[in-house]
Amino acid sequence: MKAIGIYNFGGPEALQVLDLPEPQAGPGEVRIRVHAAGVNPTDVMLRTGGHAVRMPGRRPPFVPGMDAAGVIDQLGPETDGRLAIGQRVIAMVLFISQHGGAYAEQVVVPAASVVPAPAGADFPAAATLLMNALTARLALDALALPRGATVAVTGAAGAVGGYAVELAKADGLTVIADAAAHDIDLVRGFGADQVVERGTDVADRIRALAPDGVPGLVDGSIQTTETVPAIADGGALAQLRGWAGPAERGIRVHPVMAPDGITDTKALDTLRRQAEDGTLTLRVAEVLPADEAARAHRMLETGGLRGRLVLDLS
Repeated sequence: MKAIGIYNFGGPEALQVLDLPEPQAGPGEVRIRVHAAGVNPTDVMLRTGGHAVRMPGRRPPFVPGMDAAGVIDQLGPETDGRLAIGQRVIAMVLFISQHGGAYAEQVVVPAASVVPAPAGADFPAAATLLMNALTARLALDALALPRGATVAVTGAAGAVGGYAVELAKADGLTVIADAAAHDIDLVRGFGADQVVERGTDVADRIRALAPDGVPGLVDGSIQTTETVPAIADGGALAQLRGWAGPAERGIRVHPVMAPDGITDTKALDTLRRQAEDGTLTLRVAEVLPADEAARAHRMLETGGLRGRLVLDLS
């Protein structure tokens, strides 16, 4: 089986084509013939060693990729009948598991992490949904704001930030989002009620619109302490890279990690249905051959992408 992975942590050049044994689905698992794999920042963290602490005793090669879209080609015993061989599906893949990640022609995952692919979406578009939308969903759930409340979203033009704006609007929230000048129309298109200029002083701009501060903020730009002044006393911050504070004025900091919901089938399927009904917008920046994974990682690290890069494994 062809896969893309690393033997040693390092730069994009560490990624190489691998020939690995064909995996087999065990109890409660399914095997997917992967057609497309989303490229996410957490894949870069795996490549550079940022996840090594979560893989004690594991030996290389390590295969990145947490977003897969493809077709089920094997069902293990003890699956519940919800899924079928030949079905078009999307899955979240825990790349620190023994089976490895989605940058592979075949991947084995728990059946609970698999839902049907959104109707009408091709495999590259489908591979951009679950990890980023689930992260946004978990962030908003952590804030637990009531309908009608105001939430701020930084990094709103990015993959997680864009989904956070769309999901917040679907939840009945008022959204203040940030954007560079060339992304204002994009972010407004997601449904943001008000848009401020992005940057290190984004908190001041949010406070200009919400003088008492916002009750909740999704830190899609990973600005951590720079966003805290925008939040009202006793409010909450959803942080996407593990920062847990402390923050002053009684502000609660909620580190949000997508793997926390990786087997929440109901949540994953809700996101799938929201992609089908237009609540969520699937955005593909570019599709590259799997052999060009190193170039994809360089592009991701350079920044400025709108949507997700996708590797073609078809």
